[in-house]
Amino acid sequence: MKPILYKSTNNPADRINFETALLRGLAPDYGLYTVAREDIPVLAPSEIAGLKGKSYAEIAFRILAPYLASEIPEEKLRALLQDAYQEDRIPTDFQHVTGKTHIMWLTKGPTYSFKDYAARFFGRALNFFLGRKGLRRVVVVATSGDTGGAVADALWGLDNVDNIVFFPKGSISEGQRRQMTTLGQNIYAFEVKGDFDVCQALAKALLGNKEFAQETYGDPERFTSANSISVGRLLPQAVYPFYAYSRLAEYPEPLIASIPSGNFGDMMGTVLAKGMGLPVSRIIAGVNENTEFPEFLESGTYQVRPSVKSPSSAMIVSHPSNLARLIDFYGGWMYDERDPATGNVTSPGALGKMPDMDAMRRDIVSMGVNNQQHYATMKEVYDTYGIVLDPHGAVGWRTLDLYLSGRHDSLAVIYETADPGKFPEDVEKAIGIVPELPPGMKKQAQMKERIYSIAAEPENTSEGLKLSSAQLNEAKSLIREIFKSKS
Repeated sequence: MKPILYKSTNNPADRINFETALLRGLAPDYGLYTVAREDIPVLAPSEIAGLKGKSYAEIAFRILAPYLASEIPEEKLRALLQDAYQEDRIPTDFQHVTGKTHIMWLTKGPTYSFKDYAARFFGRALNFFLGRKGLRRVVVVATSGDTGGAVADALWGLDNVDNIVFFPKGSISEGQRRQMTTLGQNIYAFEVKGDFDVCQALAKALLGNKEFAQETYGDPERFTSANSISVGRLLPQAVYPFYAYSRLAEYPEPLIASIPSGNFGDMMGTVLAKGMGLPVSRIIAGVNENTEFPEFLESGTYQVRPSVKSPSSAMIVSHPSNLARLIDFYGGWMYDERDPATGNVTSPGALGKMPDMDAMRRDIVSMGVNNQQHYATMKEVYDTYGIVLDPHGAVGWRTLDLYLSGRHDSLAVIYETADPGKFPEDVEKAIGIVPELPPGMKKQAQMKERIYSIAAEPENTSEGLKLSSAQLNEAKSLIREIFKSKS
């Protein structure tokens, strides 16, 4: 099997193996590692049809082996995936709603979020490579809601890993916050003034700062990422569209995937699955009031604005990181202009080369759902079908229903990405019922929190909030103190 190499979205000539891309997180030129479209392995129709009835772990092996077989021995990869996707720890359920529309509940894992799927693979793969080389890494993550808890749970207690999580103060639920702040040990949760984009800029600034890593840890490569920017998160997100197809479709029946979209990891994973030969006829990328992407699809002009708060808190993202991968997939080039002295983003989402917009529009449709429509949709689905959705799932339902004009006569799956119990206030506001808190979160509600607060303010610009040098310096100071206390 030919080894697959991974390129930076900012430099197609920079080709490295999966292990190096995983350990680096972000490319030295601030690009995201991705698979060149011509290198994506394509499954034979018999292979796709043969997935029917297979376990999640087995399907994950068949989808991921072409990417990893040259670096992880088959028996090790099978064991890693069996451990990551034990069916009693992370079951994947499907629920028929109406016509040919189904919900895929990606909410049964340890932190009750779809992020568990990618995080569990990422953590085990990272631990495998670090253990083999005798190395240690600090995993830096920005979260708009569920990523932080999922990554923290997946990395908690690992011998070779520390985890730093940045979350926007006041923009995530208490339950989401406690999934990060109550673990202790090697998990360090930072609250940051600003929005997710500020947190993401902070994570990227650290990931690209080899001098600070050398100064603090004596190792310029110490930082890596588990955000959607990590290729170790991207690849496993190509698995669950295949799993959905194996449970719902008969090959070569086409499938519509309706995906609540924030940082575009799920959407990009589904694009990758389509590129591997999965018969996905249309990908619906539902967003909230942060409508930069649907406007870009319509006009061809990309303009980043200040992010808008929304009940779908994990999707309060005005500039999705994975958009650079999507643009690359369709033959374009997107990059963030940066201050060469600080590495801070000065102009996000610059288009160096336009992608094939016609091809992108054939594959993907994107719509925005306003805040009031979140609640109206949750109520409508509950009143009509007795199904309790969380705000993100409501975006998936609303956009699919609009796309189908209410006629659910095409095979379709909605990705439900978080347990409704993680959003009790929003669910109660929509349907008048408080959903039950998941059992693990009930326990964490009584536990002591450890929070590192960055008090400095972000910069307030016409393009929205931006990471300030004061915030970056304060984060560095706190990280130095943590490292000294561990030495």
